[in-house]
Amino acid sequence: MKAKHQRLILALAALVALVGAGLLAASALKDEAAYFYAPHDVKTKGVEPGKAIRLGGMVVKNSLKRAADGVTIRFDVTDGKATVPATFSGIAPDLFKEGSGVVAEGYFDAKGTFVATNLLAKHDERYMPRELEGMSYNESTHEMKAER
Repeated sequence: MKAKHQRLILALAALVALVGAGLLAASALKDEAAYFYAPHDVKTKGVEPGKAIRLGGMVVKNSLKRAADGVTIRFDVTDGKATVPATFSGIAPDLFKEGSGVVAEGYFDAKGTFVATNLLAKHDERYMPRELEGMSYNESTHEMKAER
């Protein structure tokens, strides 16, 4: 076999391996492609306990409670359609507060409470998760509603 044919076969084999690796990576990440789950997604689709995910939504007003240890906080996250209880142990970002947007990294425990290992708070007043655009928070009823 000529050297030219050997290089051609080697190049084709490398191309096939590269395409195969890309397809494997895409199939492995297909369920993780969403940046985060909204509480409504969690309630309707369900998430297995212990699976690492990101939960995004708004922190419900008057739901933020600090434990006696000083580092554990409990709060509720809503997307206007569903609400999920959450807990976090650690130092929360300065911008983390009631009525603001949050993306929490963590997992659900067996009781259905989201155990956050990291909190990502909004960076300015204009931030709104794409799924919550056009929604507003009603402080008197503690509900999210669509703006007109």
